[in-house]
Amino acid sequence: MAKDIGIDLGTANILIYLKGEGIVLNEPSVVALDVENNRILAVGKEANAMLGRTPGKVKTIRPIKDGVIADFEVTQAMLNEFIKKISGKKGLIRPKILICCPSNITQVEKNAIKEAAECTGAKKVFLEEEPKVAAIGTGMDINTPSANMIVDIGGGTTDIAVLSIGGIVTSLSIKTAGNTLDRDIKKYIKQKYKLLIGDKTAENIKIKIGSVHKPDQSERMEVKGRNLMSGLPNTIEITSEEVEEAIRDSILELVKAIKSVLEITPPELSADIVDKGLVLTGGGALINGLPELLEKELKIPVVIAESPLTSVADGTGVLLNHLDWLSSE
Repeated sequence: MAKDIGIDLGTANILIYLKGEGIVLNEPSVVALDVENNRILAVGKEANAMLGRTPGKVKTIRPIKDGVIADFEVTQAMLNEFIKKISGKKGLIRPKILICCPSNITQVEKNAIKEAAECTGAKKVFLEEEPKVAAIGTGMDINTPSANMIVDIGGGTTDIAVLSIGGIVTSLSIKTAGNTLDRDIKKYIKQKYKLLIGDKTAENIKIKIGSVHKPDQSERMEVKGRNLMSGLPNTIEITSEEVEEAIRDSILELVKAIKSVLEITPPELSADIVDKGLVLTGGGALINGLPELLEKELKIPVVIAESPLTSVADGTGVLLNHLDWLSSE
C-alpha cells in the first residue's frame, strides 16, 4: 500500500497522519535504549513510562530537542518503529512523507529532519513550517490576502507567525515553550521547598493547577519527591498561585515575543489582526488563563483552536491532498 504520511515531529509527542485514515499514532517522543549493546527496548508510550525509573544499563532519551533532531540515529530508529507500528501486517510501500519543522531553523537542521525521514524508506520527503501547517489544521483560510496570526506553543518551541496569501509574512520561533515551564516549576519547588521532583511530576503540576492569570487560591496539589536535606522521600502541598509565580518570567518572555512579531507586521495586516485576533494552538495553549492574559497584554482577541493538540497533524492531512503546493527541497 502506497499511502502518504504526515508527521508532526514534536519535542514532546509525535503524531502521524495516514492519508485516508486520519491520525493513526500519537505517542511521546521518547526512546528507551540498552546502553550495553545500543539496542532499542521501547519507543513512545512504553518508553515514556520508564522515564526516571530505569536501571543503570537502560537509558531513556528524547532525541528531539527544541523541535530539531539532537540524536540522528535514535530519531531515525524511532521513526522506523512508529512507521512499522502503523503499517501493521499490510506494510507501506515507499510512502511520500510530509514532515513539519519549526520556523526559522537552519538549513542543516532541515536537512537532518529530511534525511531521517528518507532513511525510513520514503519515496519523497516534503518539509513544511509548523505554524503554516498548524494554521491550516485549525481551519484558517491562509490563501486570502488577509492576515491570520497563529501562536503554536509546543513542548520545545513556540512558533509565532502572521500568514497571508498562502505564506508566512512575519514569524519568530523561540525556545520558551511547554518544557521550559516544566523546568521553571522544578526549579521553584527545589529552591522553595528543597524538594527534588521529576519532569513528569512537574508536567502534571502544570496541567492540573497551572495558571497564568488570576489563579484560583483554593487550587492545591500534593507533590511527592526527594528532600534534598534529608535525602528521604517527602510530600509537600503547592498552590496554583505558586505555580503562576514559578512560570511568570517565561510567560512574560512569550508575551514579549508575540509583541515583537506584531511590531514588524505590515500595517494593513495589523489592521486585520485587530479584528480577527490570534489563534492559540499546541499543548501550551491549554494552560489556564493564557487567552485572558494575552488579550489583556496585546489588546486583540485571542481564541484557542478547536483541537490544539492535533492542529499540526490535522494540517498535514489537508496538505497531503495538495502535495503540488509543496517543495521537496
